[in-house]
Amino acid sequence: VQLQASGGGLVQAGGSLRLSCAASGRTFSSLAMGWFRQAPGKEREFVAAINWSGRSTYYADSVKGRFTISRDNAKNMVYLQMNSLKPEDTAVYYCATALRAGVRSESDYDYWGRGTLVTVSS
Repeated sequence: VQLQASGGGLVQAGGSLRLSCAASGRTFSSLAMGWFRQAPGKEREFVAAINWSGRSTYYADSVKGRFTISRDNAKNMVYLQMNSLKPEDTAVYYCATALRAGVRSESDYDYWGRGTLVTVSS
């Protein structure tokens, strides 16, 4: 599986962005997926995850209620809708395939895409 994240950019605090992750490979629809982020000088952290069907979603406490993960298996796409953005959301965002649904550790993700930078100005 190859992954490519896009949609990052510069946005003011309180604004919104939608990240997209395009996946290649015929097994995408059977894979759980997740988003992680890495802020400057910090370790990469879990943001959100979704099971293969899209019916189950999981969020870090820091983004719950503001971010929404979704997927379109017909298009091999995963999305992260980010609302009410804060300066502390500034990071490089990565999508990845999960070994099983709902996991939050990097070690439970195998394929990673190149990240997309989100910068939130105050």
